[in-house]
Amino acid sequence: MWPRSERARAPSLPTRGQRGASLVELIVLIVVVGIVVTSAMGALATMSAHSADPLVQRQALAIAQSLLDEVTAQPTPDGDALGPEAGESRGSTTAPFNHVNDYDGFSMAGIRNFDGSAVAGLESYTASVVVRAQAVGNVPAADGWWVEVRVTGPGGAEVVLAGWRARLSG
Repeated sequence: MWPRSERARAPSLPTRGQRGASLVELIVLIVVVGIVVTSAMGALATMSAHSADPLVQRQALAIAQSLLDEVTAQPTPDGDALGPEAGESRGSTTAPFNHVNDYDGFSMAGIRNFDGSAVAGLESYTASVVVRAQAVGNVPAADGWWVEVRVTGPGGAEVVLAGWRARLSG
């Protein structure tokens, strides 16, 4: 046996009734797990609330690019004023837009194909076009057009694309 002084220093071995965690340890564990779960749920809620934003931005970009391509693919005008001539409209079979400058001031609420048919799922987007004479380098303003397309999607997501079109001579 140990002398009395050494017996006091010896670690006590747990008895059969001392297994598991104490009440204080359980309360601390519950508080810590609660904080972690609350933080994780907050992060998931934020991510899910913003998960549609990239889709709206990408869709607005695709619409803007398509409309800019449509406008800049048109022939350059021969002395026409900005805006469509009398009776012209985008997609008309009798008098369609036939020059770059015809698109100045064009806008649509709800995206439509060139033939005027609505594009399903894009009803909440708007698009507008501004065309202006613009000189660049050795190309005079009479032979150059700056085209700006602005598309606004749900929640105010906005994309602006611009391009320059010149009259080709030769």
